[in-house]
Amino acid sequence: MPEKQKINILWYTRDLRVRDQESLYRIMQEELPFLAVYIFDPDTYAEGPYGFRKTEKFRAKFTLESVHELENSLKSKGIPFVIRMGTTESVFRELSDIYDIQQVFCQAEWTQEETERRDAVKRLLTGTSWTTSYSQLLTDPDAVFLKMQKIPVQFTVFRQKLEKDGLPVRQEFGSEVLMYRRAVPENKMSSDEVSLKKLGFADFEQPAYTAFPFSGGEHQALERLHDYFQVTKNLSRYKETRNGLTGPDYSSKFSAWLADGSLSAVTVYHEIQRYETEYGSNESTYWLVFELLWREFFRYVSLQHGNMIFQRNGILNKEYVFTYDKEAIEQWTSGTTESDFVNANMKELITTGYMSNRGRQNATSYFCKTLGQDWRTGAAFFEEMLVDYDVHSNYGNWMYLAGVGNDPRNRTFNTEQQAAWYDQDKQYRNLWLSTDPQ
Repeated sequence: MPEKQKINILWYTRDLRVRDQESLYRIMQEELPFLAVYIFDPDTYAEGPYGFRKTEKFRAKFTLESVHELENSLKSKGIPFVIRMGTTESVFRELSDIYDIQQVFCQAEWTQEETERRDAVKRLLTGTSWTTSYSQLLTDPDAVFLKMQKIPVQFTVFRQKLEKDGLPVRQEFGSEVLMYRRAVPENKMSSDEVSLKKLGFADFEQPAYTAFPFSGGEHQALERLHDYFQVTKNLSRYKETRNGLTGPDYSSKFSAWLADGSLSAVTVYHEIQRYETEYGSNESTYWLVFELLWREFFRYVSLQHGNMIFQRNGILNKEYVFTYDKEAIEQWTSGTTESDFVNANMKELITTGYMSNRGRQNATSYFCKTLGQDWRTGAAFFEEMLVDYDVHSNYGNWMYLAGVGNDPRNRTFNTEQQAAWYDQDKQYRNLWLSTDPQ
């Protein structure tokens, strides 16, 4: 039997880019040939414990677009890329049958499903070494834990400690300029043809009035960043417009690309710095950094507290009382509650896969406090529907608003008052509650 070829594996998960891609940068420093791999695992599209799919058509389509964009980018660098459908363990078993895998390079994950998947691969690849990177973070975790021994419960304390003496943000890795200049692994593993239909969804088109008319992929992410910063200079107005509800430009809309890793938070941060140097800083330019820090905060919360972020009583281990009401849940998920403001936001979500930050806070508070339902059920529905879902921000925000997370005030949103403040002319509600929106 011929000796298997020694190779390294670059395992892409939620880091679907070539710019500022630490795993790509590090594997390019090695002498061995390597193969880049992305796996569409059916577990990611299966039904979860609360009766909702883990991924709906909106994020499935966005992910497909991001992966195909990545395929083109890697091809231009001469990097072999395999796209497969199947369980992660079975794909790695097939890889290990063909190749002698020396090292796996990938992004670090620490939440339950991701670690279970990784651990199954580790058990399979005995003798293989792993190089993981915390590239989904804005800050360097070693530097963060030098500033604070543990992550504070309150965001403000976290932010102030983090900002003291300057944010510990690394420079971008120069991965986008590197070219593959070594032997290509023997082509013994072909890619699967993956489509929405094969993932279990019908093709669809977004309505023209969606607030999120964007496609997946690194090119689209960087194009949006350039447009929002350099063309429209909307960054300078971000703090004033961020509570908007309609149209693509009231907020940056970076979240979906950040969630699947088509865009690096570090890249966004350094582009903000460049913008401030060129056009000047103000509250708005800082406020986008402030929002990146909220994203960062929930990642460190999940890193510190582990599976407590999925438990009923949250990270505070505070008794959360609810009464299961199937009809109330169905009314909320379909946008037919007694609140027209909540209904409009839920209609937007189920029609487009997107909802504003203001809408998410109101819809979440209404589900937890007004309807008195299990916050984890609402979080699971958002997990299914949101094009920009990421586990840390989603469960962190739901815990926060349910009163079992990082907000000791345990507030309840007055949705009528919120509608009067943010949708005074009823433009948003008329758009989404009309039978024929224009």
